[in-house]
Amino acid sequence: MKALLLVAHGSRRQQSNDEVDKLAEQLRERCGQEYQIVHAAFLELADTLIPDGIRRCAQEGATEIVVLPYFLNSGRHVVTDIPEEVDSVRDELPGVEIKLASHLGASSVMLDLLVDTANSTA
Repeated sequence: MKALLLVAHGSRRQQSNDEVDKLAEQLRERCGQEYQIVHAAFLELADTLIPDGIRRCAQEGATEIVVLPYFLNSGRHVVTDIPEEVDSVRDELPGVEIKLASHLGASSVMLDLLVDTANSTA
């Protein structure tokens, strides 16, 4: 079974964290055929942290987990912190393949998204 874990930074502002959880719900509805499990997790400042999110996916039966960083740039969190958090639980879950996707800002559709968003205000 395949899982998608959407990873955001986390905020002291609960409404921001709720927005990420809502996005995960929308992803679940959109790609439920490909990812039977979809959850959100956070790097810091919020519940659920990345290792707990990975464990949750595994407990729900995931044998493959794709960790998707919901970040625009390849700063320290994307390059170092998130991979370290993912690696911290790999040994606990030997039967689970954990893949780290590219961060959102690296997506080839980002330019189209920016143009579409700018044009939607015109």
